[in-house]
Amino acid sequence: MHSKTFIALLRGVNVGGHNRVPMSELRASCEKLGLAGVQTYIQSGNLLLKSDWGALRLEESIERLIERTFALSIPVIVRSAADWTTALRGNPFPEASREEPNAVMLGLSKTTPKQDAANELAARALAGERVKRVGDAIWIHFATGFGRSKLTPQFLDKALGSPVTLRNWRTVLKLDELAKGMTPRGGRAPFSPSGSFI
Repeated sequence: MHSKTFIALLRGVNVGGHNRVPMSELRASCEKLGLAGVQTYIQSGNLLLKSDWGALRLEESIERLIERTFALSIPVIVRSAADWTTALRGNPFPEASREEPNAVMLGLSKTTPKQDAANELAARALAGERVKRVGDAIWIHFATGFGRSKLTPQFLDKALGSPVTLRNWRTVLKLDELAKGMTPRGGRAPFSPSGSFI
């Protein structure tokens, strides 16, 4: 079986001094696990790697590794590079993404979101947020920022039915660029690094 490129997202690490996971140690631990081409992007828990394992096995293996190495219980959400590109192309807020890329978030959950997830989020979007579901992805435009939003991490988990993590549009593009750089085709993205929300 040929190795595929994957993107693994760690939820809520290195935020405000909590859930500290040094990226250099994480890379080294993943390499010891037998994963290839391991890269990290910024400090918010973004991993790129190559493996012939499936996404579910990668999630479970990286979660166990983090628990064993850092004594932390951290949800890990894995998508293939191809699935990541598909999600990126589904962005329903292209204009907002150009104008305020840090305010447009791609949300991915460990399991398929509940059928009414987008409606439940929209009903609670009382601070001007726009919410759209595209495939298994939830997109949120935090038009007035995060401070007044009721779409908290805990509520997102409840609405979608499993742990959720968000990445802003700048990070979405950069991870796609890096993943394409791990394949012969190559690829570029127009934005520079930024961060993640949860």
